[in-house]
Amino acid sequence: MSTHMPRVDFGRRVLVLRHRRIAVRLQWRSVVVCAVLAVAVAGTAVLALMTGSYGLNPGQVLSALTGRETGIVHDIVVEWRLPRVAAALVFGAALGVSGAIFQSLLRNPLADPGIMGFSQGSYSGALIVILVVNGTYAQLVGGALLGGMATAVAVYVLAYRRGVQGFRLIVVGIGVSAMLASLNTWLILQADLDQAMSAAAWGAGSLNGVSWDQVVIGGACVAVLLLLAGVLNRPMRQMELGDDAAASQGVRVSPARLGLILVGVALTATVAAASGPIAFISLVAPQIGRRLARTAGITLAPAALVGALLCLASDYVAQHVAPTPLPVGIITVVLGGGYLGYLLFTEARRRL
Repeated sequence: MSTHMPRVDFGRRVLVLRHRRIAVRLQWRSVVVCAVLAVAVAGTAVLALMTGSYGLNPGQVLSALTGRETGIVHDIVVEWRLPRVAAALVFGAALGVSGAIFQSLLRNPLADPGIMGFSQGSYSGALIVILVVNGTYAQLVGGALLGGMATAVAVYVLAYRRGVQGFRLIVVGIGVSAMLASLNTWLILQADLDQAMSAAAWGAGSLNGVSWDQVVIGGACVAVLLLLAGVLNRPMRQMELGDDAAASQGVRVSPARLGLILVGVALTATVAAASGPIAFISLVAPQIGRRLARTAGITLAPAALVGALLCLASDYVAQHVAPTPLPVGIITVVLGGGYLGYLLFTEARRRL
């Protein structure tokens, strides 16, 4: 009587175990990278709260934040400096996640809400509310959101030709962005001098004069949108493999893509309504986060933390390098412009 021994494919089992070990190692690397970035963000925030015409030490800052310090130190930290620091953290994270969404959907490192015109569309909607309607901050958020959504629809329709390709969408978005920039300039030229100067400075992307009301309203909107982005993170990662592969894994591709686009545009519009269009953070942050974590695709957590760190560090430089405080958008343009040139050069070499 013979016994049948089951055949074991040891080579395949070893390969599966190796892939699992690599995946676990990459997950741990991503966790460590996020922890290091969080520490860097916290340290930069404390430095920003310490630095100014009235210098403070870390103990005074922590005492003011915990309520043990009162008087002028408490007012400087909590009422004057903390709103700006909180705005830089929240809005930087929002821009990082927005850029990660579009770069993942289009599978292109040049996919940026600013380059594709969504930031300019949000700026146009906000300008109309400021210069024409003279509305409240809530109306400003609504105008920026409507402007960004309308621009996204226009870019999508103009780029659609038997489907939408990422590179075509980016090229069309660049054209729409240039047209909207001209419209925004015309709106500013038609306004009163005081309104025009305020709108022009705000359009550079500035955190000057950010109040707790703007931080609370904008932070609440960003928190809800980041929660939605986290829910859609898994379908987003699966769609990086292609629509057919994602659909075979049970992903409803069209609703997931629409939801991600709405979340990405809403994040950009929320930031534009509060501080104007802060350029290039949504372009740079996802790629830096991916390279630090060494992930196969774009991940949201490293992109959010890098975005927060870049915005906070850029705003610190904008406040303390020049004799007078500069809009943070000027610093991000300097940093991001060089990175955009590098990306364009590498993309051109890859396609040749």
